[in-house]
Amino acid sequence: MRKFAKTLTFGLIMLNQKSTYQKIIFGLKVKQLRQAKGLSFGEFAERTKMSMSYLNEIEKGKKFPKEDKIEVLAKALDVSVKELISENLSKNLAPLGDLLNSNFLNELPLDLFGIDFYKVVEIIAEAPTKVGAFISTLVELGRTYALREENFYYRALRAYQELHNNYFEDIENEADRFLATYHTNEHSPISAQKLNNILSENFNTDMVENGLAAFPELQHFRSVALPHQNKVLLNGLLNENQKTYQLAKELGFKYLGITERGIPGLKAQTFEEVLNNFKAAYFAVAILIPRERFVKDISTWFEKPSLDKDFLPNLLEKYQVSAETLFQRFNVLPRFFGIEKLFFLRFVNNTNNNEYEIDKELHLYHRHQPHSNGLNEHYCRRWLAIGLIEDLFLPENKNNSMLFDVQKSKYVASGEEYLCFTMARPSHPSLNRNVSVTIGLQIDAFLHKKIKFLNDSSISSQQVGVTCERCPVVDCKERVMPPVRLEERERRKKIQATLSKLAE
Repeated sequence: MRKFAKTLTFGLIMLNQKSTYQKIIFGLKVKQLRQAKGLSFGEFAERTKMSMSYLNEIEKGKKFPKEDKIEVLAKALDVSVKELISENLSKNLAPLGDLLNSNFLNELPLDLFGIDFYKVVEIIAEAPTKVGAFISTLVELGRTYALREENFYYRALRAYQELHNNYFEDIENEADRFLATYHTNEHSPISAQKLNNILSENFNTDMVENGLAAFPELQHFRSVALPHQNKVLLNGLLNENQKTYQLAKELGFKYLGITERGIPGLKAQTFEEVLNNFKAAYFAVAILIPRERFVKDISTWFEKPSLDKDFLPNLLEKYQVSAETLFQRFNVLPRFFGIEKLFFLRFVNNTNNNEYEIDKELHLYHRHQPHSNGLNEHYCRRWLAIGLIEDLFLPENKNNSMLFDVQKSKYVASGEEYLCFTMARPSHPSLNRNVSVTIGLQIDAFLHKKIKFLNDSSISSQQVGVTCERCPVVDCKERVMPPVRLEERERRKKIQATLSKLAE
């Protein structure tokens, strides 16, 4: 008996150092047992001699009682202390336990959107039989597809960007103030040397050239920041534009006063790390490509009666930036041009196995095609995003130079059509990788009014699908897999039709 009491006491001491999960589970147990006995809050408070507000905090998982109060609660509920502190839930609440244990809800920055974490749990707990199957399915999907914790953070960030049309006036204003203070020559791009001097003189930060040379395992990194030493180690293989961006991003952290930041290449620990990294990157783009100048440039381009294919490549030279940085600056389209139906995506091609992956994407207005999926199927090779990567291997591109093209992509299944601008290049400094970035604008009557060259006959038009496995395009020369999913769906439709006739 004494041994049991000692073990129980030790268990209670350990339980007093409670995680959010354990507090919620304990609260649910108390609430479930109280309701099973038909006790109102008032009656429960009378039995335990505890205030209703305190009991309410316990049931909501916000408070965890001390050992003596746990014994009182157990007695009032006619259960043993051991049963009460057990994390085992009844069958109808078990899915909620699985959800909390999977850490799924904690991955989402609910507070950022003004959503109370405890309220979400409370809503789910109120109707466990209705949502139980859904919760179990979510958890199982997460396990089946091995979704990593940071995936939730980045998906939440994408939702945050889409919610604001990927335009953040506060950061834009900070970028304007920075340029007005440190770079008054608005007709020339801000150089890497200038940024380096600002970091050194005003923020006591040392950018170490070729700082990763001693770390062969980090050669695919562009930079590694060491905030505690006020140093940033730069990859010596970066070209001038890439180095400029890394300096500008570091200035984003310093100028915006961001202290909580993750280490690149390591798993994000919090959503704040992911969000802060985005803010610094956004600031970098905003100072490298000032919005007012860029809006004027795009206005000039859109007013041209015919397509000027050299316009975007010339902007790369004008602003001395990478294609990805330039395309990210198209975030001004919704705010200044009213063009909201658009997507941005980056394709990465692994030359070792010739596989294609979408590793960055953003969709405004609704989820457009193309978009990433976890189906392990083959994306349509008629997409300009993939076609231009494959053109990098053509003999006429023996210098591995950057390629740019424009395409109207019309989806056979949905009928949606997009004007796509794509740039493709070999990845640098990473080896065995090619990259393309694409801005896609959904073609409708409004876009025709905004872009004068939209009907230019020099713009190629292509019927496209989603994946080869689901594509209805007949005699497609670019197809790399037969339409097995489509064929299976059609087979099921025929079976259903036949069974329906027999039933008549």
